[in-house]
Amino acid sequence: MIVRYTVCCLLGNRLKNAYFNNQNIKSTSFIKIIYKKLYCTASKEYETPVENIRNFSIIAHVDHGKSTLADRLLEMTGAIRANSGAQVLDKLQVEKDRGITVKAQTASLNYTYDGVEYLLNLIDTPGHVDFSNEVSRSLSVCQGVLLLVDANDGVQAQTVANFYLAFGQDLTVIPLINKVDLKNADPERVAKQLNTLFDIEESDILKISAKFGMGVDKVLEAIVKRIPPPVVDRQKPFRALLFDSWYDRYKGAVSLVSIREGSVSVGQYISFVHTKKSYEVKSLALLRPEEQNVKSLIAGQVGCIACNMRSSAEAHMGDTIHLKEALVEPLPGFKPAKSMVFAGIYPADQSQLPDLKNAIEKLILNDSAVTATTESSPALGRGWRLGFLGLLHMEVFTQRLEQEYDAEPILTAPGVTYKAKIVGRKNIIKYGSDEIFFNNPAHFPDPVIVTEFYEPMVMGTIITPDKFVGGVISLCMERRGVEKSTMNVDNERVMLQFILPLNEIIVDFHDSLKSMSSGYASFDYEDYGYQPSSIVKLNILLNGVEVEELSTIVHSSKAAQMGKRMCTRLLDIIPRQQFQIAIQAAVGSKIMARETLKAFRKDVTAKLYGGDITRRMKLLARQAEGKRKLRMVGNIALPRQTFIDVLKK
Repeated sequence: MIVRYTVCCLLGNRLKNAYFNNQNIKSTSFIKIIYKKLYCTASKEYETPVENIRNFSIIAHVDHGKSTLADRLLEMTGAIRANSGAQVLDKLQVEKDRGITVKAQTASLNYTYDGVEYLLNLIDTPGHVDFSNEVSRSLSVCQGVLLLVDANDGVQAQTVANFYLAFGQDLTVIPLINKVDLKNADPERVAKQLNTLFDIEESDILKISAKFGMGVDKVLEAIVKRIPPPVVDRQKPFRALLFDSWYDRYKGAVSLVSIREGSVSVGQYISFVHTKKSYEVKSLALLRPEEQNVKSLIAGQVGCIACNMRSSAEAHMGDTIHLKEALVEPLPGFKPAKSMVFAGIYPADQSQLPDLKNAIEKLILNDSAVTATTESSPALGRGWRLGFLGLLHMEVFTQRLEQEYDAEPILTAPGVTYKAKIVGRKNIIKYGSDEIFFNNPAHFPDPVIVTEFYEPMVMGTIITPDKFVGGVISLCMERRGVEKSTMNVDNERVMLQFILPLNEIIVDFHDSLKSMSSGYASFDYEDYGYQPSSIVKLNILLNGVEVEELSTIVHSSKAAQMGKRMCTRLLDIIPRQQFQIAIQAAVGSKIMARETLKAFRKDVTAKLYGGDITRRMKLLARQAEGKRKLRMVGNIALPRQTFIDVLKK
């Protein structure tokens, strides 16, 4: 089959176009026969019966062995050769640098069991909470999941979140305990945790070592036996769900789809329900895991469609694809990802703005969870306000901009979206509603028209050894957390749930938690809506003049602490002037903190050699008077680098 496909590809695009468009070229009839035999036969080998197709994902906490298990599955099904390299599906440079999966990857595998050939569509998902959107979209096209748990670490916070995500979509869960070969592995203890938390019987659990391939053959058998085939209909008109996409410099936007009904072939015209745009299908491919071109895709398969789509806005996640001019009902889409953390991003130089814009648009196509709106700052120029699912998501996005597009962006400190309820008919007409949302201090509404401020909250789940419970509770209380529940996972570990303000956890909460628990505690969170809060705008004043670009939004109880921190930092960053500068942090008219930047001082008494003391005092008084006048009329010119040093993360 590989030989036939290779020869087919060597015939070239001109020959394929001639075949599909029935063009007249030399030796057309002979070439058609050869092409039909080679290309179409290769395509028919992929037409697996629906009952022999299995769609599944691997879900787990960070570093529990998802990508390693995916490698073993690829090797045992012949998709890649043995020992071909660690974590084949982690293709991005940022994934290799950080050792984590940040992008869900798909592979279609052939597996023969009891003489029957099965098509297994595998999706390897990220494990960090910031990439839960990738997990949710991947599960939407699956009928089952492999729930992977480390035999040493046991159930972690993200394990709990991923299980209930799969359970809520009514997917078949196959529990696996990985790394049973480790010296300190305790699979029996982990099995009891799974039974306590998820009511999973020990007889249903498979014990494996993904690193050495031990027990992985049993996993393949369980996939075939336990996971049901997809519910599809190949007799109906073509209909597919777009659940992922990426940008290719030669093909444009490539759409990864799950075919639910009918089939699609190269040369046909397809339409997108959401965008109402139509395209000609230029190429179709299965991921094995590298792209392998086929003539057609049929219901039950997961493959990619390239149709020269050039704009990232045209690939809408959850969109329904159908044949042009065919009438179909849209498939249920996805719940839009809700951005939790916002940060400004600006080019280092305004001449780089078009290149940065192009890079952001292409990367957003590959990561639909990122939102972008244009923004302008007097200090940093034109840029964007980007929304992310979390702090790691923001860091990975920025790192990908630098590595994949050679961009050098300036990223401002992260913040969250607040809500305010306003009064007054004119104000409501102005804003279009009695509730307004804002994530930029420059858009902070006048407190006079606001009846109540609200801030976003999250439900945080922490699993920690019991000896660290006291420290974890203190940390959460310090971050204005409210305890919701406590549950013993086993004799040694406790699961805590706290309602926490999102603004308190996005920067350094996870690092603090790991530090105080010696790395043993795990943390996961989910949206918990808005709650009333006493938030204020902290203004920075330089000699009484407000600098809007340095303002920030804080809780009233943290205003003095944050003000002191900002003033101390500015004291080290702002260049000294010929006159004294008062650096103040204020909420309204109340000064919360102050630092004084001393002026340059010229030694005006250096020319004196003795004499009366009054002459010395006269020179010093004249100097002080000159500095006082200069302070009254002098403008504090802050260089752009000063704003960058203060604002950037």
